[in-house]
Amino acid sequence: MELNVMTYNICSGRDFTADRHIDVTQAGKVMQKYMPDIIGVNEVRGLGGADPLFTEQAQTLGEQLGCHYFFGPAIEFDWGGPYGNALLTRFPILRAEVVGIPDPDVRDEDAYYETRGIIRAELDIPEVPGGVLTVLVSHFGLANSEKKNAVATVCKLLDDIHTPVLFLGDLNMEPDNEILAPVFERLHDTAAILPEKPLTFSWWEPKVKIDYIFVSSEFKTLSAESPDEHTSDHKPFCARVQI
Repeated sequence: MELNVMTYNICSGRDFTADRHIDVTQAGKVMQKYMPDIIGVNEVRGLGGADPLFTEQAQTLGEQLGCHYFFGPAIEFDWGGPYGNALLTRFPILRAEVVGIPDPDVRDEDAYYETRGIIRAELDIPEVPGGVLTVLVSHFGLANSEKKNAVATVCKLLDDIHTPVLFLGDLNMEPDNEILAPVFERLHDTAAILPEKPLTFSWWEPKVKIDYIFVSSEFKTLSAESPDEHTSDHKPFCARVQI
């Protein structure tokens, strides 16, 4: 079985091709171009807060793409309402939840801190061994202490999962960051098949690879790319994998 997978930080639906106004359907149009079966989405808004432009973005995208969807808020802003990650998929979602990433006990770095979370979902895919695929979606923090907590939380989840796994997200770290090493010990980075690492941020002057599609050992990566799309401040990253 082959799957098209995408990870995409949509910057809360801001359209960078049109003065950054809020229109999450533009990100949806980018997704539609690449026909993904499974999409991990970062910086997603829910309904609430003082800004009327922020609506149920996961629902809007799910309906636009004709997908099952799950919104996993990590934090709620007074001015902007719930905010976090989303999963879009053409496969039925059997179970889904948000696993919180612990905030660091000490905040002594010159960095913006924000509470983060991980979507853990099980998809009903009869063609996958055991009939279930587990998908994790997350957006890691900026401070090193946040990143360490995030990696520890993800690795604990991975060690308890007994199905094939996809892990998607904006991890705010490049592949050679030693904090990320435990994830590389457990999963394979689909970008590894490319002759050069794909630079995913920012689209107007791409300098770093921080967006990932990781797969468990059951998968083989057939292709990978970071298309030159300008709707968000991140480029999407796509992979075609076989299991």
